[in-house]
Amino acid sequence: MIMFFFKKNTLFKIMKNSFFHLPTPLNITYMWNFGSLLGLCLMIQTMTGIFLAMQYTPNIMNSFFSVIHISRDINWGWFLRILHSNGASMFFICLYLHIGRGIYYMSYYFYMTWCSGVIILFMTMATAFLGYVLPWGQMSFWGATVITNLLSAIPYLGNLMVVWLWGGFSVENPTLNRFFVFHFVLPFLIMFLVILHLMFLHTTGSNNVLGINSNYKKISFSPFFLLKDLLGFFFFFFFFMIILFYYPFFLGDPDNFLMANPMVTPEHIQPEWYFLFAYAILRSISNKLGGVVMLVMSIFILFFLPFKKKSMMKGLHFYKLNVYFFWIFVIIFFLLTVLGSKPIEYPYVVLTQYLTFFYFFYFFFNEILLYLKDKMI
Repeated sequence: MIMFFFKKNTLFKIMKNSFFHLPTPLNITYMWNFGSLLGLCLMIQTMTGIFLAMQYTPNIMNSFFSVIHISRDINWGWFLRILHSNGASMFFICLYLHIGRGIYYMSYYFYMTWCSGVIILFMTMATAFLGYVLPWGQMSFWGATVITNLLSAIPYLGNLMVVWLWGGFSVENPTLNRFFVFHFVLPFLIMFLVILHLMFLHTTGSNNVLGINSNYKKISFSPFFLLKDLLGFFFFFFFFMIILFYYPFFLGDPDNFLMANPMVTPEHIQPEWYFLFAYAILRSISNKLGGVVMLVMSIFILFFLPFKKKSMMKGLHFYKLNVYFFWIFVIIFFLLTVLGSKPIEYPYVVLTQYLTFFYFFYFFFNEILLYLKDKMI
């Protein structure tokens, strides 16, 4: 009976063809493992989030203490909490590496796959921001106040939108309730987008190291790449467990161990580390509306990559000059992340402005290299 079900069940056949018999380029490396690791992170975050939501109270008087209750009184609650909070950091580490690999090997020419991935990035960042507010610590409250206030930069409707989002004239109980609802719902929407992302990926096939058509050089996903993914899972859990059991609060902010107090402003307000590069770009622009536009463009610019001029050979990583500039771009990303955690004072502001210019210039310089390469060929 069970064998008959497996033979006739269409869903099982789809899963079997997707995870075992999927034709995969022969020459892809371990850098292609981050897609499966992101799926693992999404599952971890969703499952731990559901269990945490069973004990969390979305009320400004009780939310901070409900987090303490989860950590101290619930069986394995402490583990679920640090697993969820640090899981977000691991999620973004894998996400940025996944995007970096796509830029390096020019995977963005698979238009629908790339654009659906950028939408997932936007949704993930929104979900992470909403979740950061829920513990109702000092940095959570003031981070929510600062970021939501950015909407007021929109001409004419900005202030009205901020009041509508808050549900009042400040970040209060309606705000926390709304953030909790959206933080709970958005991961399921992300799952749907991930399914679309995989559908587009399986339609076009994966990119490869050489950046060439690999339709004639493909092998079955199982067992070769399945074992690669399992090895990636092993190293992922190895480093994840080191963080969980030895440095569980290393990536968090000490101010979040204090209950939110609207009467006391922290000396330096900053978001979580995975938003710091965008936060630094925001602060580098003196005009509020200009800063918001540049903040959005720091991610939105990824949508424009598929429209770049196609070269005869896609692999720009074969050209040393482009490789150097790619790694300079990576260094700029790390420096912006560091500067985003610094006070708004000299010389940090000036350095951030220069780095912001070079951050955006990289994407235009890459187009110039494509043009010159085609001319040389």
